[in-house]
Amino acid sequence: MKIELDVRLSPFENAAKYYEKAKKLKQKLESLKLQIEETKKKLENVNLEIEKERKKLEKKRRVKWYEKFRWFFTSNNFLLVAGKDASSNEVLIRKYLEKNDLVFHADIKGSPFGILKNGKDANEVDIKEAAQFVASYSRAWKQKLGAIEVYYIYPDQVSKRAPAGEYLPRGSFMIYGEKNYVTMGLKVAIGVDQEGNVIPGVPSSVERKSKKYVILIPGDIRPSEIAKEISKFLEADLEDIQRFVPGEARIISKIDKLINAKL
Repeated sequence: MKIELDVRLSPFENAAKYYEKAKKLKQKLESLKLQIEETKKKLENVNLEIEKERKKLEKKRRVKWYEKFRWFFTSNNFLLVAGKDASSNEVLIRKYLEKNDLVFHADIKGSPFGILKNGKDANEVDIKEAAQFVASYSRAWKQKLGAIEVYYIYPDQVSKRAPAGEYLPRGSFMIYGEKNYVTMGLKVAIGVDQEGNVIPGVPSSVERKSKKYVILIPGDIRPSEIAKEISKFLEADLEDIQRFVPGEARIISKIDKLINAKL
Protein backbone atom coordinates (compact mmCIF):
# COMPACT_ATOMS: atom_id res chain seq x y z
CA MET A 1 0.00 0.00 0.00
CA LYS A 2 1.44 3.35 -1.08
CA ILE A 3 0.76 6.59 0.75
CA GLU A 4 1.45 9.83 -1.08
CA LEU A 5 2.85 12.60 1.04
CA ASP A 6 2.59 16.28 0.32
CA VAL A 7 6.17 17.58 0.41
CA ARG A 8 4.86 21.01 1.21
CA LEU A 9 3.54 19.75 4.50
CA SER A 10 5.36 18.59 7.60
CA PRO A 11 5.09 14.90 8.63
CA PHE A 12 2.69 15.92 11.40
CA GLU A 13 0.49 17.84 8.93
CA ASN A 14 0.47 14.88 6.49
CA ALA A 15 -0.55 12.57 9.34
CA ALA A 16 -3.31 14.96 10.39
CA LYS A 17 -4.53 15.16 6.80
CA TYR A 18 -4.82 11.37 6.49
CA TYR A 19 -6.38 11.12 9.93
CA GLU A 20 -9.18 13.48 8.81
CA LYS A 21 -9.68 11.46 5.63
CA ALA A 22 -9.87 8.25 7.67
CA LYS A 23 -12.34 9.82 10.09
CA LYS A 24 -14.62 10.90 7.21
CA LEU A 25 -14.43 7.45 5.65
CA LYS A 26 -15.31 5.90 9.00
CA GLN A 27 -18.31 8.22 9.32
CA LYS A 28 -19.43 7.27 5.81
CA LEU A 29 -19.01 3.61 6.70
CA GLU A 30 -21.12 4.00 9.84
CA SER A 31 -23.77 5.86 7.88
CA LEU A 32 -23.75 3.10 5.26
CA LYS A 33 -24.16 0.46 7.99
CA LEU A 34 -27.18 2.33 9.38
CA GLN A 35 -28.71 2.54 5.90
CA ILE A 36 -28.17 -1.20 5.43
CA GLU A 37 -29.85 -1.96 8.80
CA GLU A 38 -32.78 0.34 7.96
CA THR A 39 -33.15 -1.38 4.59
CA LYS A 40 -33.08 -4.80 6.31
CA LYS A 41 -35.84 -3.70 8.71
CA LYS A 42 -37.94 -2.38 5.83
CA LEU A 43 -37.49 -5.67 4.00
CA GLU A 44 -38.48 -7.59 7.13
CA ASN A 45 -41.63 -5.47 7.45
CA VAL A 46 -42.44 -6.01 3.78
CA ASN A 47 -41.95 -9.77 4.22
CA LEU A 48 -44.24 -9.75 7.29
CA GLU A 49 -46.94 -7.94 5.32
CA ILE A 50 -46.54 -10.40 2.44
CA GLU A 51 -46.87 -13.31 4.89
CA LYS A 52 -50.01 -11.77 6.44
CA GLU A 53 -51.59 -11.33 3.02
CA ARG A 54 -50.62 -14.89 2.07
CA LYS A 55 -52.31 -16.25 5.20
CA LYS A 56 -55.42 -14.17 4.49
CA LEU A 57 -55.59 -15.54 0.96
CA GLU A 58 -55.11 -19.09 2.23
CA LYS A 59 -57.94 -18.57 4.72
CA LYS A 60 -60.22 -17.31 1.97
CA ARG A 61 -59.37 -20.28 -0.20
CA ARG A 62 -60.05 -22.73 2.64
CA VAL A 63 -63.43 -21.35 3.73
CA LYS A 64 -65.89 -24.21 4.28
CA TRP A 65 -69.62 -23.95 3.62
CA TYR A 66 -70.47 -23.96 7.34
CA GLU A 67 -68.24 -20.96 8.07
CA LYS A 68 -70.97 -18.70 6.67
CA PHE A 69 -72.89 -19.60 9.83
CA ARG A 70 -72.00 -20.08 13.50
CA TRP A 71 -70.45 -23.48 13.99
CA PHE A 72 -68.38 -25.78 16.15
CA PHE A 73 -67.36 -29.42 16.40
CA THR A 74 -68.54 -31.38 19.42
CA SER A 75 -66.19 -33.48 21.55
CA ASN A 76 -66.86 -36.43 19.24
CA ASN A 77 -66.43 -34.30 16.11
CA PHE A 78 -70.06 -33.88 15.11
CA LEU A 79 -70.56 -30.57 13.29
CA LEU A 80 -73.15 -28.17 14.73
CA VAL A 81 -74.14 -25.31 12.41
CA ALA A 82 -76.38 -22.49 13.66
CA GLY A 83 -78.00 -19.49 12.01
CA LYS A 84 -76.96 -15.92 12.77
CA ASP A 85 -80.30 -14.27 11.95
CA ALA A 86 -83.66 -14.96 10.29
CA SER A 87 -82.17 -15.08 6.80
CA SER A 88 -79.40 -17.53 7.67
CA ASN A 89 -81.87 -19.66 9.68
CA GLU A 90 -83.98 -19.91 6.54
CA VAL A 91 -81.03 -20.87 4.33
CA LEU A 92 -79.69 -23.33 6.88
CA ILE A 93 -82.90 -25.32 7.26
CA ARG A 94 -83.98 -25.19 3.62
CA LYS A 95 -80.59 -25.97 2.06
CA TYR A 96 -78.55 -27.98 4.54
CA LEU A 97 -80.96 -30.02 6.67
CA GLU A 98 -80.72 -33.76 5.88
CA LYS A 99 -82.63 -36.78 7.12
CA ASN A 100 -79.91 -38.00 9.51
CA ASP A 101 -79.52 -34.62 11.28
CA LEU A 102 -80.98 -33.25 14.48
CA VAL A 103 -82.50 -29.76 14.73
CA PHE A 104 -81.99 -27.60 17.84
CA HIS A 105 -83.79 -24.47 19.01
CA ALA A 106 -83.81 -22.66 22.36
CA ASP A 107 -87.22 -22.27 23.98
CA ILE A 108 -87.16 -18.49 23.61
CA LYS A 109 -88.04 -15.98 20.91
CA GLY A 110 -84.83 -14.92 19.23
CA SER A 111 -83.05 -18.27 19.05
CA PRO A 112 -81.03 -19.56 16.13
CA PHE A 113 -81.88 -22.87 14.57
CA GLY A 114 -79.02 -25.31 14.87
CA ILE A 115 -78.34 -28.45 12.84
CA LEU A 116 -76.25 -31.23 14.32
CA LYS A 117 -75.02 -33.01 11.20
CA ASN A 118 -75.54 -36.78 11.44
CA GLY A 119 -76.94 -36.04 14.88
CA LYS A 120 -79.00 -39.24 14.96
CA ASP A 121 -75.69 -41.03 15.58
CA ALA A 122 -74.58 -38.62 18.32
CA ASN A 123 -74.51 -39.48 22.01
CA GLU A 124 -75.66 -37.54 25.05
CA VAL A 125 -72.41 -35.55 25.30
CA ASP A 126 -72.73 -34.22 21.75
CA ILE A 127 -76.43 -33.43 22.18
CA LYS A 128 -75.81 -31.44 25.39
CA GLU A 129 -72.91 -29.56 23.79
CA ALA A 130 -75.06 -28.70 20.75
CA ALA A 131 -77.87 -27.53 23.04
CA GLN A 132 -75.52 -25.35 25.08
CA PHE A 133 -74.12 -23.72 21.94
CA VAL A 134 -77.59 -22.90 20.57
CA ALA A 135 -78.72 -21.62 23.99
CA SER A 136 -75.69 -19.35 24.29
CA TYR A 137 -76.25 -17.70 20.92
CA SER A 138 -79.93 -17.09 21.58
CA ARG A 139 -81.49 -13.96 23.06
CA ALA A 140 -81.06 -15.59 26.46
CA TRP A 141 -77.45 -14.34 26.43
CA LYS A 142 -78.54 -10.74 25.99
CA GLN A 143 -81.06 -11.21 28.78
CA LYS A 144 -78.24 -12.60 30.95
CA LEU A 145 -80.16 -15.73 31.88
CA GLY A 146 -78.28 -18.38 33.83
CA ALA A 147 -79.83 -21.31 31.98
CA ILE A 148 -82.56 -22.06 29.44
CA GLU A 149 -84.36 -25.02 27.94
CA VAL A 150 -83.37 -26.13 24.46
CA TYR A 151 -85.28 -28.72 22.47
CA TYR A 152 -84.14 -30.97 19.67
CA ILE A 153 -86.27 -32.63 17.03
CA TYR A 154 -85.96 -34.63 13.82
CA PRO A 155 -85.99 -33.19 10.28
CA ASP A 156 -89.45 -34.51 9.43
CA GLN A 157 -90.87 -32.48 12.35
CA VAL A 158 -89.84 -29.19 10.74
CA SER A 159 -92.07 -27.60 8.11
CA LYS A 160 -92.34 -24.30 6.32
CA ARG A 161 -96.06 -24.95 5.69
CA ALA A 162 -98.13 -22.67 7.90
CA PRO A 163 -101.61 -23.57 9.19
CA ALA A 164 -104.49 -22.32 7.04
CA GLY A 165 -104.85 -18.56 7.26
CA GLU A 166 -101.45 -18.06 8.93
CA TYR A 167 -98.12 -16.80 7.61
CA LEU A 168 -94.63 -17.82 8.69
CA PRO A 169 -92.09 -14.98 8.53
CA ARG A 170 -88.64 -15.57 7.10
CA GLY A 171 -86.51 -17.73 9.38
CA SER A 172 -89.53 -19.25 11.16
CA PHE A 173 -90.77 -22.83 10.86
CA MET A 174 -93.60 -24.95 12.18
CA ILE A 175 -92.59 -27.71 14.60
CA TYR A 176 -94.76 -30.81 14.84
CA GLY A 177 -94.67 -33.72 17.27
CA GLU A 178 -92.81 -34.31 20.51
CA LYS A 179 -89.86 -32.12 21.49
CA ASN A 180 -86.88 -33.44 23.42
CA TYR A 181 -85.83 -30.91 26.06
CA VAL A 182 -82.41 -30.24 27.59
CA THR A 183 -81.75 -27.50 30.16
CA MET A 184 -78.35 -25.88 29.67
CA GLY A 185 -76.35 -23.05 31.22
CA LEU A 186 -75.04 -20.27 29.00
CA LYS A 187 -71.32 -20.66 28.36
CA VAL A 188 -69.13 -20.47 25.30
CA ALA A 189 -65.44 -21.16 24.84
CA ILE A 190 -62.98 -19.86 22.27
CA GLY A 191 -59.56 -21.42 21.82
CA VAL A 192 -56.68 -22.06 19.42
CA ASP A 193 -55.24 -25.38 18.28
CA GLN A 194 -51.57 -26.29 17.76
CA GLU A 195 -51.57 -24.53 14.37
CA GLY A 196 -53.06 -21.35 15.81
CA ASN A 197 -56.51 -21.83 14.24
CA VAL A 198 -59.42 -20.36 16.21
CA ILE A 199 -61.73 -23.02 17.66
CA PRO A 200 -65.24 -21.96 18.76
CA GLY A 201 -67.55 -24.06 20.89
CA VAL A 202 -68.54 -24.81 24.47
CA PRO A 203 -66.11 -25.50 27.35
CA SER A 204 -66.17 -29.30 27.16
CA SER A 205 -65.58 -29.41 23.38
CA VAL A 206 -62.93 -26.68 23.19
CA GLU A 207 -61.01 -28.04 26.17
CA ARG A 208 -60.28 -31.25 24.27
CA LYS A 209 -59.08 -29.56 21.11
CA SER A 210 -57.18 -26.44 22.23
CA LYS A 211 -53.78 -25.57 23.62
CA LYS A 212 -55.20 -22.27 24.95
CA TYR A 213 -58.78 -21.19 25.50
CA VAL A 214 -61.10 -18.87 27.39
CA ILE A 215 -64.57 -19.43 28.82
CA LEU A 216 -67.24 -16.72 28.63
CA ILE A 217 -70.56 -16.19 30.36
CA PRO A 218 -73.05 -13.29 29.98
CA GLY A 219 -71.66 -10.08 31.50
CA ASP A 220 -71.32 -6.32 31.09
CA ILE A 221 -68.16 -5.92 29.00
CA ARG A 222 -68.67 -4.87 25.39
CA PRO A 223 -68.03 -7.56 22.75
CA SER A 224 -65.27 -5.48 21.10
CA GLU A 225 -63.35 -5.16 24.37
CA ILE A 226 -63.80 -8.84 25.22
CA ALA A 227 -62.60 -9.81 21.73
CA LYS A 228 -59.44 -7.68 22.10
CA GLU A 229 -58.61 -9.32 25.42
CA ILE A 230 -59.17 -12.81 24.00
CA SER A 231 -57.17 -12.02 20.86
CA LYS A 232 -54.23 -10.85 22.96
CA PHE A 233 -54.32 -13.92 25.22
CA LEU A 234 -54.74 -16.44 22.39
CA GLU A 235 -52.42 -14.52 20.04
CA ALA A 236 -55.09 -14.99 17.38
CA ASP A 237 -56.72 -12.85 14.71
CA LEU A 238 -59.14 -10.31 16.22
CA GLU A 239 -61.66 -10.64 13.39
CA ASP A 240 -61.83 -14.42 13.87
CA ILE A 241 -62.48 -13.93 17.60
CA GLN A 242 -65.17 -11.27 17.17
CA ARG A 243 -67.38 -13.65 15.17
CA PHE A 244 -67.83 -15.93 18.17
CA VAL A 245 -68.45 -13.47 21.02
CA PRO A 246 -72.24 -13.76 21.64
CA GLY A 247 -72.66 -10.28 23.13
CA GLU A 248 -71.73 -8.45 26.33
CA ALA A 249 -69.80 -10.95 28.40
CA ARG A 250 -67.15 -11.59 30.97
CA ILE A 251 -64.28 -14.06 30.98
CA ILE A 252 -64.41 -16.55 33.84
CA SER A 253 -61.37 -18.64 32.85
CA LYS A 254 -58.21 -18.34 30.80
CA ILE A 255 -56.48 -21.67 30.36
CA ASP A 256 -53.05 -22.22 28.85
CA LYS A 257 -52.21 -25.92 28.68
CA LEU A 258 -48.62 -25.21 27.63
CA ILE A 259 -47.87 -23.88 31.11
CA ASN A 260 -50.50 -26.08 32.74
CA ALA A 261 -52.09 -23.18 34.55
CA LYS A 262 -55.42 -21.46 34.98
CA LEU A 263 -54.72 -17.73 34.74
